[in-house]
Amino acid sequence: MDALAVILEAPKRLSLRQLALTSVGPDDVVVDVRWSGISTGTEKLFWTGEMPQFPGMGYPLVPGYESVGRVVDAGEDAEHRIGDWVFVPGASCYTEARGLFGGTSQRVVIPSSRAHPVPESLGEDGTLLALAATAMHILNSGQVPELIVGHGVLGRLLARLTIATGAPAPTVWDINPARRAGASGYAVVAPCDDPRRNYGAIVDVSGNADGFDDLVARLAHGGEIALAGFYAGRVGFAFPPAFMREARLRVAAEWTPADLQAVRGLIDSDALSFDGLITDIRPASDAEAAYPAAFFEPDCLKMVLDWSDVA
Repeated sequence: MDALAVILEAPKRLSLRQLALTSVGPDDVVVDVRWSGISTGTEKLFWTGEMPQFPGMGYPLVPGYESVGRVVDAGEDAEHRIGDWVFVPGASCYTEARGLFGGTSQRVVIPSSRAHPVPESLGEDGTLLALAATAMHILNSGQVPELIVGHGVLGRLLARLTIATGAPAPTVWDINPARRAGASGYAVVAPCDDPRRNYGAIVDVSGNADGFDDLVARLAHGGEIALAGFYAGRVGFAFPPAFMREARLRVAAEWTPADLQAVRGLIDSDALSFDGLITDIRPASDAEAAYPAAFFEPDCLKMVLDWSDVA
């Protein structure tokens, strides 16, 4: 069995080509993917070649951890999953490429436990579940954010979830005037227009490794900064201001199935909406142009690939 997949042969060398898939194990499912989101964090770093080295890193690779589709086949222990509409947080099913994170493909083979049931009615918005679960994990593992740095999709989801869980609306910073639009129930301002210097909890989702001295200066005594972006550069800050504030630093880890389930509950109860977050949809056959557009076009908030044209 094989599938058409997005493959990064090397930095800035992306194509769409057939890849052989691994065989289906007893507890595996085969998912025909309908939609795949493009991450402007980790996938941008893979595309530019700036991703720091970590175990499993290397080219050629299949990116992607934001896919949704239908289970069309399964091993003998997972046949009851056939027909399920599922969210796919990545795959490692390619014999000729690394799966980092492996979800941007026409078809994937994954363990049944990694095929998370989701409502088909979400359509392309289902690709946002990984980011929503990431935002929920940030909320579940630390203090409720009073300041969110960055008004991309993750920042917007974190602000919406903060309000949906009953906490006070956070302030959000963004240096890009175009990105300050689209807020719902919270304020988005330029950092220079925010006079506050006593935030108890700041969450940075910007991916900017050079701005932490500014964040420390905005903390209350004993305040916390959570790093929730992905940083290609070395993160650092001056020690004396952090010492005087007795600042705390937290790194947000990957989401868990419990975080995803909590997001599902808020969606089902209409407490959380994904409206307005996906701005661009292109056919998967246009992937070579879609990736740089997702990363560098200022009006593109979230790009999604539609696999129906290659099905």
